[in-house]
Amino acid sequence: MIFQAKSRRHALVAGLLLLISAYGLAAQEKPDRPPWAQPTNSGQGKPSDVQVKEKNQEPASPRGTIKVNVNLVNVLVSVLDEHNRPAPDLPVDAFQVFEEGVQQKIDIFESETRQPLDLALMIDASLSAHKEMPFEREAASHFIKQILRPDDRMSVFYFDENVTQLAGFSDNVATLQEAVRRIPDGGGTSIYDAILLGSRAMEKRPNERRRVLVLLTDAGETTSRSDFDSARKAALRAEVLLYTIVIRPVKNENGRNTAGEHALQTITETTGGAMFFPDSAQELPVIFDRIDQELRTQYRLAYYPNPRGPANTYRTIDVKVLPGYSSRHRTTYLTGPQ
Repeated sequence: MIFQAKSRRHALVAGLLLLISAYGLAAQEKPDRPPWAQPTNSGQGKPSDVQVKEKNQEPASPRGTIKVNVNLVNVLVSVLDEHNRPAPDLPVDAFQVFEEGVQQKIDIFESETRQPLDLALMIDASLSAHKEMPFEREAASHFIKQILRPDDRMSVFYFDENVTQLAGFSDNVATLQEAVRRIPDGGGTSIYDAILLGSRAMEKRPNERRRVLVLLTDAGETTSRSDFDSARKAALRAEVLLYTIVIRPVKNENGRNTAGEHALQTITETTGGAMFFPDSAQELPVIFDRIDQELRTQYRLAYYPNPRGPANTYRTIDVKVLPGYSSRHRTTYLTGPQ
């Protein structure tokens, strides 16, 4: 009798243990439990710990940047003094920002922005004066070495009938310089395609970085599949800053088609960039120096638009500075979805 009672107790305990085990297994496999209620698998590497480790290994935001929502409008402002030189160290009170004529509250101000650069160097392989190409390659190589800082990245493109990326975004100076030296001589000129595809490549880059497109061309648009409007819209949507260097094979306007130059000037000024017209490729080092200096002395102003414009519409921006100074900035932006 004692033996039978013990057997019953053992059977009862075993049954309870089996029931608890089955319940625990079912709980582990229950898909609708919230993440915090899911049991950890301590015997198989703790998946939850791995996820936290991966999250912590994401690249840290550059010091001084602020994560904000998509409503924030960033405006990079280049300020020149009366001698046409960059004017650093102005206080926030020196600026006023207007959207559609309505003054905005400046929510973020950096007198010298610390946002790192993503640059796309785009070189026209169809430049009419091919004899200048060796010097252009060397000037561009010097620019790469000069402008890149530790957190910056650059990509190298060339364009003729097509747009080709020779080097992805990198901080490897030697690789980027070698890409520039491998640019071949081409045929046609697809300027609108270059701006559109370069802007799309920029749009995929991380946020909280300045997006700069440096375009070296003869401005003789001939073979683009896209048009002026689509190129301009792509540049505005990607929020790129366009610097255009036009090397004109023919100096006299009567001897060349200036339509490409005027179109480029419109897009360039809309983005807040600058346009340069060197008389020869020998002036490129000075121009590259000026671009580098300007990018290192830019002001960053940001605001939450009030009132906010309708989705997918163009909004005008105007920045006023103290008398005696002139400013250059993007004059238009394209609103996102509501």
